[in-house]
Amino acid sequence: MKKLILALVLISGVAFSFTSCKGDKKADKATEAVKETAKEVKETVKEVANEAKEVAETATKELTDQEKAGLAIIKGKGGCVACHKDDAKFVGPSYKEVAKVYKEKNGNLVKFLKGGAEAIVDPAQFAVMQPNLEITKKMTGDELASIAAYIRSLN
Repeated sequence: MKKLILALVLISGVAFSFTSCKGDKKADKATEAVKETAKEVKETVKEVANEAKEVAETATKELTDQEKAGLAIIKGKGGCVACHKDDAKFVGPSYKEVAKVYKEKNGNLVKFLKGGAEAIVDPAQFAVMQPNLEITKKMTGDELASIAAYIRSLN
């Protein structure tokens, strides 16, 4: 953003300085440089606007029905919120961290919640999670898939 503001100030100053010097070769070169810089600034503004649009779309993304169901289970009978938060480490890692690690390591979160896979996010906390895994082991495949869908939606 600072780069964009600096470029706009530079363009304004140079353009103002040379508008009264038409026909002067130095002024013509400077005018061309200003036009080129203005073109680059225009491209940068478009890129920044597109990035802002993507951020806004992500921030307002609506959850799918499956993701909503997963969130309801996490907040309800899953008991997960006692140790996990969406974007901050609490007792256990954040859901965003879980999503990131499972994606990077191509892990199977449903298999882990069923008790059939090792902890890959924070193995040192695995013993603390054992009582809650007893809860998730009793859940249906659809319930676990919903939990996994919600967690993945945060990545």
